[in-house]
Amino acid sequence: MKIPTIASVRAAAGAIGLTALAALPAFAQEAADAAAPATTMDKGDTAFMMIATVLVLFMILPGLALFYGGLVRAKNMLSVLMQCMMITALVIVVWVTYGYSFAFGGGTGPFWGGLGKLFLAGVTPESEAATFSDGVVIPEYVFICFQMTFACITPALIVGAFAERVKFRAVMLFTLLWVTIVYFPVAHMVWDANGLLFTWGALDFAGGTVVHINAGIAGLVGAIMIGKRHGYGRDNMAPHSMTLTMVGASMLWVGWFGFNAGSNLEANGGAALAMINTFTATAGAILAWVIIEGFTRRKASMLGAASGVIAGLVAVTPAAGLVGPIGAIVLGAIASAVCYWFVAVVKIKSGYDDSLDVFGIHGIGGIIGAIGTGIFTSTSLGGIGYAEGVTMGGQVWTQILAVLVTIVWCGVVSAILFKVVDALIGLRPTTEAETQGLDINSHGESAYHA
Repeated sequence: MKIPTIASVRAAAGAIGLTALAALPAFAQEAADAAAPATTMDKGDTAFMMIATVLVLFMILPGLALFYGGLVRAKNMLSVLMQCMMITALVIVVWVTYGYSFAFGGGTGPFWGGLGKLFLAGVTPESEAATFSDGVVIPEYVFICFQMTFACITPALIVGAFAERVKFRAVMLFTLLWVTIVYFPVAHMVWDANGLLFTWGALDFAGGTVVHINAGIAGLVGAIMIGKRHGYGRDNMAPHSMTLTMVGASMLWVGWFGFNAGSNLEANGGAALAMINTFTATAGAILAWVIIEGFTRRKASMLGAASGVIAGLVAVTPAAGLVGPIGAIVLGAIASAVCYWFVAVVKIKSGYDDSLDVFGIHGIGGIIGAIGTGIFTSTSLGGIGYAEGVTMGGQVWTQILAVLVTIVWCGVVSAILFKVVDALIGLRPTTEAETQGLDINSHGESAYHA
C-alpha cells in the first residue's frame, strides 16, 4: 500500500478538477488509471532514507542520552542513559505491534489510522510508500523505520523535564501509555492525508507539533505534577559534565540532518533546502543565545551555546523544507531569544522545576517554529510559498490552531496519565533514594568510580 503524501493528495485533487471537464467514460478510465499508477522503487531515495533513519537513531543513542546525561548530577547520569535506551527499545516494539497502524494504518478517521496494519499486517519487502513525486516510491519498511525513530525520540525528550526524581518503572509505564494515547493520534492528525490537522492545511515539515510541542507540554505537565527535586533552589544542581553535554549537542545537530532532510522522503532539492536550513537556523540560534547571555550575564557559557543549538534545531524542524536559508537564520534567532527568556526568567519566576528545560526549549521553540513557519514560508521572505489561495494570515491562523490542538490534547491527556501512573506504581522514589541518587537505587551501579 502506498502511504499518501501532500504531493499525492494535491495531485489527486488537481486530477479531479481537470477530468470533470471530460466525458464520463474518459473520467472513469482516468480514475481507474489514477487508482493504480505505475511506480518506480527508487534506489537512491531508498538509500538516502535508510541513512536518514539511522541518523535519527543516532540522535537518541548516544546523542540525546549524552546531552541529558551531562546536564544532570553525576549520581543520576546512568539513570538518564538507561531511560533513553529503554524508551527506545520499548517504543520500537510498540510501533511495529500497533503504533504504525494507529498512526498510518490507512483508516480514514481524523484522529487515528485504524487497525489495518496491526503487527505490520500486509507489509512485505515489496510494499511501497509514496514520496513527494508521483510514481516514485520507497519500501514501506523504510518508511516504517523512519517514522519509528520519531516515535522513539519524542518520549525520550520528555524525561529531561523531570530528570533525577522519577522511578524508572514509572517512566516506562508512562511512556507506554503516552505514545499510545498522545503521540500516535497527533502523528496521524498532522502527517496522514486523512488527519484532522493535515486536512486543515497545517504545515509541519519534520515534527514541530508532533515531536517538540508534544514533548514540551508533556514535560511541563510532568514537572509541575511531580514537583521539584529535593534541594531545588538550595543545593548545587549544576551539570556534572559540560563536556558530555557539548558532545551530545553536537551529535544531535549531526543527526538532525536525518530528521529534517529525511522528512523530504527524497534525495532532491527539497532535501537540500532542509539541509541548508538545518545549518543556518542552528547557527543563528547559537549566536543569538550567546550574544544575549553576554549582555545579561557578562559571560558566554558552553551551556548557553549548547542550548542555542537545540533551540535552533527545534525551531527549524517544522519549517525546514519550506523556508529560505536567510529566513531560517531569523527564525532560529527569534526562537533562541524567546527560549532564553523562558529558561532564564519565566521558569525562575514561575517556580516550576523543569530540570533540563524541555518546555523552555522544545515546547517554546516548537511553538515559535510552528507559527513562524506560517510566516517565513512566504515567497516574499524566501520561502517556497503557500498552497493556492492561501494567504500569510490564513496560514498563520491555521498554524496557531494546530498548536492549540496539540497543546490541549497533549496537556489534558498527559495530566491524566501522570495521575494514573502515580496511582498504580507511584511516580517518585523516596526522599532517601533521590538524595542518594537514582543510579544506585534504580540500577545498582554508578557512572563513575573513585
